[in-house]
Order: sequence, then structure tokens, then C-alpha cells
Amino acid sequence: MAAAYKDAGVDIHAGYEAVSLMRKHIEKTMRPGVMGTIGAFGGLFDLSAVSVKEPVLVSGTDSVGSKVKLAVDMNKHDTIGIDVVAMCVNDIITLGAQPLFFLDYIGCGRVDPKQIEGIVKGVSEGCVQAGCGLIGGETAEIAGLYAEDDYDLAGFAVGVVEKSEIINGENITEGDVIIGLDSSGLHSNGFSLVRKIVADSGLSLDKVYDGFDVPLGEVLLTPTRIYVKTIMDVLKGVKVKGIANITGGGFIENIPRVMPKGLGAKIDKSTWTVPEVFNFLQRHGQVSEKEMYNVFNMGISMILVVSPEDAEKTIALAQEGAIIGKVISGEGVCFA
Repeated sequence: MAAAYKDAGVDIHAGYEAVSLMRKHIEKTMRPGVMGTIGAFGGLFDLSAVSVKEPVLVSGTDSVGSKVKLAVDMNKHDTIGIDVVAMCVNDIITLGAQPLFFLDYIGCGRVDPKQIEGIVKGVSEGCVQAGCGLIGGETAEIAGLYAEDDYDLAGFAVGVVEKSEIINGENITEGDVIIGLDSSGLHSNGFSLVRKIVADSGLSLDKVYDGFDVPLGEVLLTPTRIYVKTIMDVLKGVKVKGIANITGGGFIENIPRVMPKGLGAKIDKSTWTVPEVFNFLQRHGQVSEKEMYNVFNMGISMILVVSPEDAEKTIALAQEGAIIGKVISGEGVCFA
């Protein structure tokens, strides 16, 4: 009997249908500089379309991690793509880079065209929010590696920054202030712990618990906030000295990444209200406060370091935020 690719678990025609369905979503991400058409072997971007005298390209890659398992369990796939864009563009914006284009990678056990369309719809929405073009991607059907309904989602972003305007933290000094911008929730970090708490505590993803307006699963799937446009607005009027994206490792690991040697941060936890989702998980998982701040963003997922005299203007340009701490002598992060 003759063997066929479909017999091995790969349906080429389902892949063709998925590409056809995602096309209308990708077209929404077109921006100046994007060249070529969907389906080419490589994505093209014309850097001359960007008004930068000494362009430095900044790249970032990341995945959504085990949050995709929650999307599979909920059978809800139209927001997880926003997460993968956010995870990449929120990293490169910390260097002052304007995102230019994005590529995604979906590895799955079986191509379900509608599922793939939902994922790419989210990726496209994330790109629109970040102002970058979705110029390529790959959907790989890998039978035998993934369970039939499982998938993994990763992405790659490239941005550009004027060489003289790269934000690297080298000018941060003791006494500078730290401004925090609110998160939309858990974002895309710590979901192995989140899923363990849900399982061990017997929590239902379909139940609306006290403190929430929607089922727990929807609360946990709230997409990662994209900060590109907010930070670009700030950079038009303020010399920001350092920016940290509070992702995996929480406050304790991420803030020191932007501090010069010999300097650290003192954070005042009383300056913002921790969203209920964090309190809920801490309570049900009996997680220590130290562990919470070492894993999650706790409601603040982007911090900007500026001179004290620029604090008020920074908050005005961002149209949000608050001073949550200051730069101190000594390395690491301490809490007030």
C-alpha cells in the first residue's frame, strides 16, 4: 500500500486552508517599509522607509510558554497571539527601539485551520497595537511530537533605534526615580505555577469567583499589554535613562538588569494596588510574598527610570503611571 503524508499525520491541504484564512488578518498589519507578498520564502522590509540617520537594529525573540496550554484547555485561541507579540516588542522597546516587523512560529500536532486562524488573528492584532508589520511566519505540523490539539507559539521582532538614542541605563544615578506602568494582569509569565495552583486547589476555569466579573480561565487568559505606543509618546518629550520589562523573574531579577554596577532599586509597594488575580493565586497556592514578587509582575509590568525633575512630565506624556521607587546605592532590589 502506497504511503501518503496525510497517513503520517500531516495534512498539507489543511495547511493551505489555514494560510488562506489568516491572509485577511495579516493584511491589517501593513505599514510603511513592508515589501513583498504573503507566502514568499522570506519577509522583506525597506529600512529606507524609516527616518533614522544612524539606524541600529534591535531584535527580540520569545514564546508564550505554558500559557498556550491554558488556551488549549479553554479552547480560546484569539488572544494568545497578542501575548507572543507583546513578549517580543515589550523587550525591544526597553532599548528605545520602534518595532518594524514581526514573524511568528506555530508548532502543532495537527493543523486545525480555524484554530490557526484564531492564533494569527491575535498575532495580527498585537502587531497593529505595536505598529509593526507581520511579514512572515511558519506553521509546522509535527505529528508525534505534539498531542493532536496542542501547539507551541513563538515569535521574533525587529525594531530600529537612532544610535545616539539607545537606552542602556548607563546614565542612571542615585536618586533617580522609578515610574511604574500598570500591567493588564499576569501577562505571560509564571503559568507553570499558575496551572499548578489551579490544579492543586481544584479551581474551575469556568467558574466566576468572588472578585472577578468573568470566569477564572478568561481572567488568566487576559492578553499581555503592549507598551510600545505609550513609551514612544514618552520618549518624544523625556530623556528616559532606563526601562525594564517585568517578565519572568519579576521585580527581583528584571530591575537590576538596567542598573549600572553599584546601584539598585528601592520599591515602595504601597504606591499601587495589586490586582485581585495575584492575591487570588497567592491565597489559593499559599505562595510567599517574596516568591510572588520573584515570579509575577504584581500589577506593574514596565518601569521607567528618569531624573526626579522629569517624573511629572513622564507621567503626563504616558497619561498614566506613578513613582513607585527610587535608585539607591547598593545592588539588587529592596522593598519598603
